[in-house]
Amino acid sequence: MDEINLTLENVESVVQHALLHQPITDMHTHLYPPTFGTPVPNRAGHVDADGLMLWGIDQTLTYHYLVAEVFRVVPATQLPFDTFWKMTVAQQADHIWQTLFIERTPISEACRGVLTVLERLGLDPNEKSLDTYRRFFNQQDPDDYLNRVMELAGVNSITMTNPVFDDNERQRWLGGANHPVDSRFKAVLRIDAILRDYPMAARRLHEWGYGVQPQPDARGIAEVQRFLREWLDRQQAIYMAVSLPPEWTYPISPAAAGSAATAANAGQTMLEQAVLPVCRERKLPLGLMIGARLRVQAQLREAGDMVGRADVLAVVNLCLRHPDNKFLVTMLSRENQHELCVAARKFGNLMIFGCWWFLNNPSLIEEITRMRLELLGTSFIPQHSDARVLDQLLYKWPHSRECIGRALADKYRDLLGTGLRLTQAQVQRDARLLLVENFQDFLSR
Repeated sequence: MDEINLTLENVESVVQHALLHQPITDMHTHLYPPTFGTPVPNRAGHVDADGLMLWGIDQTLTYHYLVAEVFRVVPATQLPFDTFWKMTVAQQADHIWQTLFIERTPISEACRGVLTVLERLGLDPNEKSLDTYRRFFNQQDPDDYLNRVMELAGVNSITMTNPVFDDNERQRWLGGANHPVDSRFKAVLRIDAILRDYPMAARRLHEWGYGVQPQPDARGIAEVQRFLREWLDRQQAIYMAVSLPPEWTYPISPAAAGSAATAANAGQTMLEQAVLPVCRERKLPLGLMIGARLRVQAQLREAGDMVGRADVLAVVNLCLRHPDNKFLVTMLSRENQHELCVAARKFGNLMIFGCWWFLNNPSLIEEITRMRLELLGTSFIPQHSDARVLDQLLYKWPHSRECIGRALADKYRDLLGTGLRLTQAQVQRDARLLLVENFQDFLSR
């Protein structure tokens, strides 16, 4: 077959075709295979109330994006928080559907996402109640549905997030039977408590038989290293990860004082003497997700988290002081994106990724992707889904593909304007780099 050359007329279609047909490695999600249990009623039978595989219309509608939005329309003065949380998941979903999709135009990205999910599944998004959708999902088998969603979304590899200090998840790993035998799912060891609240982590580790004290000492550091190695082996994790607040700094100021400073110093000690050495030893990146300010409105629960501007210099110092470590970094604040992008030009051990959470909106994805292309070429990871509900793959990736495609097409037009010849094969190569190979190559360095 003859090679197709790019022209100003065909560039848009060639780019979108390349992105659409490039299977995706989703390098950060909160998704699980059926072996971790599912709370969704379905034809497969057993329902696990605490199951970790979330899917279906009720789970999609009650995701925290939409919970926060519905309380803007029907505030707590009309529907108290306690009353809402006492509702069943189905009742909450009915309330959100009626309020945001029937009584109002569902124009937000979170609402549009639900409609895209329904459209991709061949369901009519114009239903006035959820009954038809529920009947559809009740007829699904979780394994078959997982296969269908991954195929429709164009995703062939899902990277989980596995918080080792969460008892529900921890017990499933220890049980053995829930090990993700599905090779499409890769584990990530999530270790927030060790860096953010070491005294609490130490108490838990002590309960589990590790010789640690509330403050780091030589034995405790060695025991935390042993703990990390054991869980990396158990999960076969491909990197370690932690979510950090916008106030996080590195290194800790010598002048810092008080209980918060004591905890921060303990976290820094564990970072430098336990976490980073094990990452180096195993040649694994440390993933840093920086900028979430938790529970600003606690009565909204997970929907009550907020964004804060973080300190990019902390990332710079980390990369500079630990050149033999690799860091996957995303930041939540739009205001951090330019400085972080410039920092990535200086450090080969820094890979920036994704448009996370509050940035996962088309206008911001396109803006940030354009800036990254202009500063970094194709040497970054443009997106991850961050999906917690399986169905979200059906909208997050198609919506992101459109934004990434528009940004790429404009950059190719700019190159064509210089007289450079470009081919379809080059576009396909760039799609592989952005959606698969940059992540995989960074893991294997």
